[in-house]
Amino acid sequence: MPAGDSARTNSVLANGYDDKQEKEESEFAQQAEYFAQYKPSEENHVTGCTQAIEAKFITPLDPVVETEDGGRLPVISVDAAQKLNRSRGKAGGQDGSGANGVPQQGDRIHREEVAGREDPEQSDEPDAPLRDAIPPSRTNPLFPSLPLHGPPSYLRSIQSLTFRATSTVLSLAFLLTIVAGAAINSVPLVLRDTRERAKLQNPRKRRPFYEEEVQRRRERRAAEKEWVQRRKGRGGDQTPSGEKGTGSVPQDGEFVPTEGGPDPLILDVGHYARRVGLDCETFEVQTEDGFILELWHIFNPREYRQPPPAHHKMQGPDVFGKSRKHSGFGETQPFSEENKKYPVLMIHGLLQSSGAYCSNDDDSLAFYLAKSGYDVWLGNNRSGFKPKHVMLDYTDPRMWAWNIRQMGVLDLPALISRVLAETGFPKLALIAHSQGTTETFLALAKEQRPDIGEKISVFCALAPAAYAGPLIGKMYFRGMRLVSPALFRIIFGIHAFIPLMMLSHKILPPRLYSWMGYHVFAHLFSWSDTRWDRDLRNRMFQWAPVYVSSESMRWWLGRECFAKHKCILATRQEGMLEDQEDEEDDEVVRRATMDREPHVDPRKKLQRNLTSFHSLNETHQYHSSRRGRFAWYNDQFPPLALWIAGADDLVDGRRLLRRFDRGREPHVRVVHKKIIEGYEHLDVIWAMDAIEKVGKEVREVIWRTADPESAAKCRAPVGCSKPLDQDPDIHDDVPMVHSGGRLRMASISGAPTLSTFRTDGAEGTSNSPTSQTRLDASAETEAEHDYLEEEDEVFNRRSPEPEFTDLQEKGNPLE
Repeated sequence: MPAGDSARTNSVLANGYDDKQEKEESEFAQQAEYFAQYKPSEENHVTGCTQAIEAKFITPLDPVVETEDGGRLPVISVDAAQKLNRSRGKAGGQDGSGANGVPQQGDRIHREEVAGREDPEQSDEPDAPLRDAIPPSRTNPLFPSLPLHGPPSYLRSIQSLTFRATSTVLSLAFLLTIVAGAAINSVPLVLRDTRERAKLQNPRKRRPFYEEEVQRRRERRAAEKEWVQRRKGRGGDQTPSGEKGTGSVPQDGEFVPTEGGPDPLILDVGHYARRVGLDCETFEVQTEDGFILELWHIFNPREYRQPPPAHHKMQGPDVFGKSRKHSGFGETQPFSEENKKYPVLMIHGLLQSSGAYCSNDDDSLAFYLAKSGYDVWLGNNRSGFKPKHVMLDYTDPRMWAWNIRQMGVLDLPALISRVLAETGFPKLALIAHSQGTTETFLALAKEQRPDIGEKISVFCALAPAAYAGPLIGKMYFRGMRLVSPALFRIIFGIHAFIPLMMLSHKILPPRLYSWMGYHVFAHLFSWSDTRWDRDLRNRMFQWAPVYVSSESMRWWLGRECFAKHKCILATRQEGMLEDQEDEEDDEVVRRATMDREPHVDPRKKLQRNLTSFHSLNETHQYHSSRRGRFAWYNDQFPPLALWIAGADDLVDGRRLLRRFDRGREPHVRVVHKKIIEGYEHLDVIWAMDAIEKVGKEVREVIWRTADPESAAKCRAPVGCSKPLDQDPDIHDDVPMVHSGGRLRMASISGAPTLSTFRTDGAEGTSNSPTSQTRLDASAETEAEHDYLEEEDEVFNRRSPEPEFTDLQEKGNPLE
């Protein structure tokens, strides 16, 4: 070839290469701009460079965007993330498999998933069981794709304002309809109470704990009066026990209130903690997609010195990254090596904050566990009362493109990571109520983030929300399922769900707001305050609602997700298979069972379950591999304890218990389970006897399941110092504040009721108003758990002695 022709050819090739390179760089620039916080023209020295540089896969299903200045933007779709990384790789002259030419973890996992699926029973039907879908990351019918929103622009601003305008009007109409329904529903109750009062009768006397309510009211009023008098006597000093602060409070470990007087109803957990001799500090926690969560730490100011304020700030988006060499590792455990406190993380329910665990004075579960000797941390999900993000603001719709999955796979690991880093322990105990159990069950699933199970020593699920209860069939919930996703966004917007509720929280008087909140939620969810201390009800409803995204509520109520499938991790088809198998089993039990075993009291049941947890005998066998073919969990799932409300119409805890009892989860070990007949959804945390029915058992389950090496470094909690085979001392408990050490309403030890004991420890009957209680009206139904004993007689293959039938899993008698 002549030299001139060769030169021209090389020039054409070079130009072609340059054109290709320029095109690829332009494509990456478009992708980077689309997923940026701002357009390049809107950036300045204050905003910094917010252009996207790559997508990081937190899980194979959850890519987040990392910007050039190191910020994080929320989850985007898997396809969009892979496109961003491929375009970056090509623009950099790499093979296009990922950023900087390095294959992304999500890309590799997806290719392996698709290539390895050769099971002929797999289905692409939308109602197919979750494990049979092809592939689960793309066609999962339970978690449809979230809407994608780019950076602010003229058109996007118009779109956002349009949705905010329509949702303001339509969601207000929806809210007013609910309020009107609640008002109409309360009319018969008001008329009945009015009629009884006209007859000089007190309608409150029908309440099961009426006498206890009166007694506690007297105690609170006496304590408030005493506090005011002491304050006057000290010239207005509000802390007669010693000023709050790290230098003036005696470090003697006693619980002395540092605030008191009338309850002002404020959104401050620390205020209520100080009323019972504790205190609270707030930590900021950053999730891997940039949200800033609030983590509250409950502590005794008389034995704990708070770290400096800078230590409370967020520490970056990476989780489980701190090692023992880190300067802040174990900062909040200023105790000797053998006197530490075991960490406990508590997660709240739907539309609540973790203040729900702090509403009942000394009978609040958080305060009770803290006084018992645990290091208590209260986790709050994204948004809460103060929506925060490292880059986005409230008006940006990208800040609200999340649902229950993101709460589970991103919020929960971030909270666990920070607690472990602060306390220096390898594991913690997790307590969750309602939606908190949902996000945990979701996060631990095989397809989600099962590795966090290795950071949890025991998962205590209160009113577990995995299956829908009969309430989902109510007319207004059925009506929500008729609304298409597009119409749902028109009605409720693409930002917060009915933000007018939070606005009313700010402007209405606290007592009026709480009164309205109770009646609206009672109307929606069909619960009552029968077992609550009614004088504290206003305080309870100060903690709800909080900001949540419209997408998260669409997941609960919309036509595609939970409301349709009635389960968090199973499609309708799989649920129908479970129902059919359960009906077959129930018929076998009915035919084969002739006699019931004698009732086993709750204390013996707890001892039996926990002994089985440490037993060398094989008491946790599964006899049917077919039953576990649709298992949600692998062997990373932590030990599980369940407290199920027997009268809970919102969720079906019994069905979840059957799932575990009948071998559908071969890797889940249930260390304790209890159905409390008569309890409604919120009674497990707010009932006046919840400490007796739930709290004491939670306290012991946590301690008995803790890793022995970690437990050896910790002080034994109150009531847990004796061996498991011995009943705890009825007087070995945390005393109630303002009561002269009065014992609580009952004991799980099976001892006589507390009305037969005096506060000085001597047996006998006391007429003192500060020593007598009654619990008969809320006692558990006789033989309420016997169905488990009956199933054991039919299903299980007896293991060598000792036998622990509450934990024994069932095989399929029909095989």
